[in-house]
Amino acid sequence: MLPRRASALTLARLSSISRHFAAAPPSPLPSRRSNMSSSVAASSVAASSGSASSATSPRFDISPVPPKKSGDDYVKTAGCLIIGDEVLNGKTKDSNSNFLAKFLFDLAIDLKKIEVIADDEQEIVEAVRRMSSAYDLVITSGGIGPTHDDITYESIAKAFDTTLQYDEETKTRMVSLSKRRYNIDEQTEEQKIARNRMALFPVPTSKTSVEVLFVDKELWVPVVRVAGRVCILPGVPMLFERLLTGLGSRYINLPPSSEKPYRLLIHTSMPESSIAPFLTSLHERVRKEGVRVGSYPKFDKGVDVSLISKDLERIKELAQEVVKELKGEIVEQGKLGESK
Repeated sequence: MLPRRASALTLARLSSISRHFAAAPPSPLPSRRSNMSSSVAASSVAASSGSASSATSPRFDISPVPPKKSGDDYVKTAGCLIIGDEVLNGKTKDSNSNFLAKFLFDLAIDLKKIEVIADDEQEIVEAVRRMSSAYDLVITSGGIGPTHDDITYESIAKAFDTTLQYDEETKTRMVSLSKRRYNIDEQTEEQKIARNRMALFPVPTSKTSVEVLFVDKELWVPVVRVAGRVCILPGVPMLFERLLTGLGSRYINLPPSSEKPYRLLIHTSMPESSIAPFLTSLHERVRKEGVRVGSYPKFDKGVDVSLISKDLERIKELAQEVVKELKGEIVEQGKLGESK
């Protein structure tokens, strides 16, 4: 009985956090992709709907888009930091890192590392400092709710030797949305303090910038970006995906189209063990040219072989060699994120 109780508590906590973050959807509900379980999503939607008088969601202004940087200052590398005891103890399944990996791959941003760490200040500080010094972009997920173990904001503030302060615009948007669901005037002082914890962000300093970016018109919760590269997102998958999509479409200095490599995908029905010697030899021959060779077995359905490079003509030439050697066929080609 204990595992079921633990699971129920986890679902209840996720539902509570998502109620704080998500705007009440219009009726009828739009189709929306979500990695949350159906029970959590359903309870979140029910909590968001409110009374009949609040059927129309408030729509907030999004933050101005900063001017694009010139030259080669676009994001090339990234790291992902998943924060939460509930992920490490198996009560919550992480889907955010998988969504992020696919998202960045299509943008031609090289995701170098994914780490999962506990709700521990020292661990968060160390990981954020290390990743932010190594990568152009760091995405964190989790630890920004109203409870005592939501310590991501304060830990990241400590990582950059700064303090915390309330963001009044975030508090205003939060109250505007919360009033549509319940009478916030009836909250105790402790409940108000807990609610406002979600608007307590790192303070900018002469050495470290802090941006509060509102990237979705229907969500009050912003993406807080510290030092121009550490982006703090919630752990609830539905919110993580929406905020990441809004962030990536406007607020990240993406590689120009000319920097996106091409990918050709060749499918063969041969087993991976049979094609391994050829692929190893091919990799050794072309790696100095910047050509990436990958193999992705499909259970009982052969293997997909991937060739990635900025030189389209070169991988077309190599693809013909792979097709001939492995008795395969080209099933997909094009720039990353645009393959057909």
